[in-house]
Amino acid sequence: MASIQLKDVTVSFPVYDAAARSMKQHLIPSRTGGRISNAGASGSVITALDHLDLELAHGDRVGLVGHNGAGKSTLLRVMAGIYEPCGGQIRVDGQVAPLFDITLGMDADATGYDNILMRGLFLGMTRAEIRARAGEIADFTELGDFLDLPIRTYSEGMRMRLAFAISTSISPDILLLDEGIAAGDASFMEKAAARLNAFVGRAAIIVLASHSDALIRQLCTSVVLLEHGRVVAKGPTDSMLADYAAQRTTPLSVSG
Repeated sequence: MASIQLKDVTVSFPVYDAAARSMKQHLIPSRTGGRISNAGASGSVITALDHLDLELAHGDRVGLVGHNGAGKSTLLRVMAGIYEPCGGQIRVDGQVAPLFDITLGMDADATGYDNILMRGLFLGMTRAEIRARAGEIADFTELGDFLDLPIRTYSEGMRMRLAFAISTSISPDILLLDEGIAAGDASFMEKAAARLNAFVGRAAIIVLASHSDALIRQLCTSVVLLEHGRVVAKGPTDSMLADYAAQRTTPLSVSG
């Protein structure tokens, strides 16, 4: 059974030679960015995740919401193993597919078919698995003989078709999404939507970081609200999005 457990997880990034914060920054509380602390003469430290606790179980479809810099993307990258926590423990059971940039690992000078192999390997498929799926991927792209050409000759829409077809050919246990997956030109979107729904349905756990309420409602059954690197609330999608919308409309107060 797929699962994710994070206990007391902290992720910090040092910022060397950072300029001292202005008086305005001291006086006005910020809703964006991680917590900034002084690291002495060398600069500052941004704490992107601050002693965060979170458990996800098989079947969870979770949306991550919060202000810019609340820790959403950092949390996804910790789950994917891209960032190593400075403190705390993380345990991930199941095959993880991080789809933050579906063109990552593709080579502009390589052919479409070569990129199917390279991107497939990047996503964790074996060569045998890629060979077995290459025909289906090629058919779905509708790119025909263009697959024998370097992808630098493709339009942006053609490259996105290819990247989308490869990325959605896998069957991960845990799917990590940052703002969803683009599929290319408008004429391709209806066909892509059905494939995306099937792709999402195969995953045991989905974690989506997004500013789109519509996308979160489409894919997620629960929402986690992050603030300055901590989980401040978790609950059903509709009620959490309503609470978060109300929070965003509350004006900041500055004590004088």
